[in-house]
Amino acid sequence: MRKPAKTFQDLIVWQKSYKFVLDLYKLTKEFPKTEIYGLSSQIRRSAVSIPANIAEGFKRKGKIDKARFMNIAHGSLEELRCYLFLASDLGYCDSSQHLLQIEEISKLLEAYYNSLLNSDS
Repeated sequence: MRKPAKTFQDLIVWQKSYKFVLDLYKLTKEFPKTEIYGLSSQIRRSAVSIPANIAEGFKRKGKIDKARFMNIAHGSLEELRCYLFLASDLGYCDSSQHLLQIEEISKLLEAYYNSLLNSDS
């Protein structure tokens, strides 16, 4: 059994989502300059929202409040999925690998969300 996380950085879901943000910043750097305030910005904002909400929720008191932030993070992840479909269809990138990362992070978020709601504390 894993030791309980002492900080949000100990959470695997945070680590993976943070690395994903870094990957997406590199990806959007290659987008057309006309997208700097459009799709590039939207992808970056929704991506950053995922680990940020995990971090914020980690310190919240009460499992319902903590779980609410994981739910918000999951919503941002789905928003990001939509943007990656669009970026791929516009020919800006091949998002297949990023969509696999979304699946992995989604499963981790769901597991963490469920563990929060089913915990005794």
